[in-house]
Amino acid sequence: MTGAEHLIVDRDVSIPMDDGISLKCDVFRPRDGRPAPVIMTLGPYAKGAPFSVQFAPQWQRLIETHPDMLPGSSRQFMNWETVDPEMWVPSGYVCIRVDSRGAGRSPGRLDIWSPREITDYHDAIEWAAVQHWSTGKVGLNGISYYAITQWLVAATQPPHLTCIIPWEGASNLYREFARHGGIQSNDFVETWFTRQVLSVQHGNPKSILDPWLNEPVSGPTILSEEQLRQNRADPVQDVLQRPLEDEWYRARSPDFSKIKVPFLSAASLAGHGLHARGNFEAFTQAASTQKWLETHVGRHEELFYLEHGRALQQRFLDYFLKGLENGWDKEPPVLLSLRRPFTTDVELRKELSWPLPATKWTNTYLDSSSLQLSWNPVPTSSNTSFKALEETVTFRSTPLSHKMEVTGPLALKLYASSTTTDLDLFVTIQAFSPDGREVDFQGTVDPHTPLSQGWLRASHRKLDPQKTLPYRPYHSHDELQPLTPGEIYELDIEVWPMSVILPAGFHWAIHFGGKDFERPLPPEVPNEAWISRGSGPFLHTHEQDRPKSIFGGTTTLYTGGEWESRLYLPVIEKK
Repeated sequence: MTGAEHLIVDRDVSIPMDDGISLKCDVFRPRDGRPAPVIMTLGPYAKGAPFSVQFAPQWQRLIETHPDMLPGSSRQFMNWETVDPEMWVPSGYVCIRVDSRGAGRSPGRLDIWSPREITDYHDAIEWAAVQHWSTGKVGLNGISYYAITQWLVAATQPPHLTCIIPWEGASNLYREFARHGGIQSNDFVETWFTRQVLSVQHGNPKSILDPWLNEPVSGPTILSEEQLRQNRADPVQDVLQRPLEDEWYRARSPDFSKIKVPFLSAASLAGHGLHARGNFEAFTQAASTQKWLETHVGRHEELFYLEHGRALQQRFLDYFLKGLENGWDKEPPVLLSLRRPFTTDVELRKELSWPLPATKWTNTYLDSSSLQLSWNPVPTSSNTSFKALEETVTFRSTPLSHKMEVTGPLALKLYASSTTTDLDLFVTIQAFSPDGREVDFQGTVDPHTPLSQGWLRASHRKLDPQKTLPYRPYHSHDELQPLTPGEIYELDIEVWPMSVILPAGFHWAIHFGGKDFERPLPPEVPNEAWISRGSGPFLHTHEQDRPKSIFGGTTTLYTGGEWESRLYLPVIEKK
C-alpha cells in the first residue's frame, strides 16, 4: 500500500481574492474525512507540474543518489520544493499547493514577492483555516521561493497562521537576492526566471501538460508573447533600475519585528549567493519567542526529503499544529551540523544561541608585503595591486598548529583604492590541506562551494550605525559615494556565515578579485541546469551595472601599520 491510497485530491479549487480574482489550488486531504491541520505553499512553479518532468535533471540526480527516499510513497504527486502529500496526509495533515497570481492556473499579473502576492497568501491562509476539512491551524513548509514567501506572509500576521518552516529562504531581497553588497546579482535571476517561472506563466501555450487534469499547467487561457510580457514584472530590469535599497525593496522584504509565529529556520552552510544569510538573519532578528535555527549540508532540495530532514519537520509541526507533547519545546534553539574537510559526514551539535556562546572573536591581519595572514598586527604598511577584471590576489596563513573550528558570521575590514571612481570587491574564504587540496563542499547548487563569500561595491561603503555589529557590517545602501581615484578608503565587508573544523597543518586563505570567484579550471560537466566553477549560478555579469570604464580599473589593497586590514573570525573554543 502506498500513501496515495490514503488521499482525497481536489484539483483546481478556487480561492477568492479581495479584488475578484480567484487563485487555483490543489488540496490533498485524508480519506477518513476528519478535519486536519494544513501545510500550505504558494508560489509560481505550477502546482500541476510534476517534479520528475518539469525538473527532470534534478529529479534524476535525487532518486539516483537516494533511491530509498520517502519510503512508502509512489512519488507521483511530488512537486518542486514542496512537501510530498503521500508522506504527510497519512500522518494527519491536509496539504495545499496554491498557484500564485499570474502563475500556473491562477490568472492575474505575475509579480514575484510583491505586496499583492503576499496579500493573496495571507487571504489563502485564512480561507484554508475555515474549510470543513481544516482544524483551523495552518502551517507553512517549503524550500527557497516557498520559504521566502513564508517570512513575508508571517509579517502580515494572518490570525490562523500557527507556525512556519522556511527551508533555505532569503529574508532580504536587496542584500541576498538582488544586489550583493550593492552589486547586481543578475546571472541566476535571468536564467531562473526564464526556466522556472516564465515557462509556467499563466497563459503560456508552451507549458507542459498537467497529467492529472490533462490540460496545460499554465491554465486553459492562451496569451500571446506580447500579452505575456504585459502581464508580468521583469525582476532583472526592476533591480537594474534600482541601485539603492528603496521602498520597492523594503516592500518585498519582511519586517522582522512583525514575525511572531514559532518557526524553524533551516539554513544551508553552503548557500552563498542566495538563501543562507536570510535564515541566520531571521533567526537573530525576528520577534518570535519560539524559534529554532537548523544548519545543514548538501544540495538545495536534498535534506528536505530525506528521513532526517522530514523527521525534523514533522516533530516541529506535530508539536505546534497538533499539540503533541513530543519534546520539541525542550530542543535547544540551535541545531548545528559540523563540517570537516573531505568528508560528507557531519557531527550534530546543539547550541543555545547564534553566534555561539563559545565564540572567541579573533582577528587575522593581512600583510601585502608577503601576501600572508598573521594572527598578530602587522607593524609595517605595504600594498598590493591587481587589475580588477583580469587578476586576483590571495592572502594565506601559515599552517595551523592545532585544530581550529570557525563557526559563525565574519567581517572584513579593508583599506583600498581604485584608479577609477568605483570598485567591486569579491571576497572568498578558503582553506587548504598540507598537500594543497582546497577544502570545499557540496553547495546548494555548486558541487565545489568554498567556505564563504562576501561582496561590496565601494560606493556603497556607508554603514548603518544602528544595525551594524562588530561581526556583521550593515550597509545603508541609501546613497552612492563615488571614489576619488587614488584615494584610500576604509571598507567593511560582510562575509556570510560559515562553519568548518580544520585539522592542524591546514591553512586559511582570503581570495580577492574584481569579478566573480572562479577556479582556474576548465568548466566541469554542467551541474544540471548550471555550469559551476565555485560561485554556482550566482554571478554578477550585467554590463550596465558593471561598466568596464568604472569597474575595470586597478584595485590596490593597503595593509599593516595605519592600514590595519583584518578578518574578524568566530573561533570556537570548547572545553
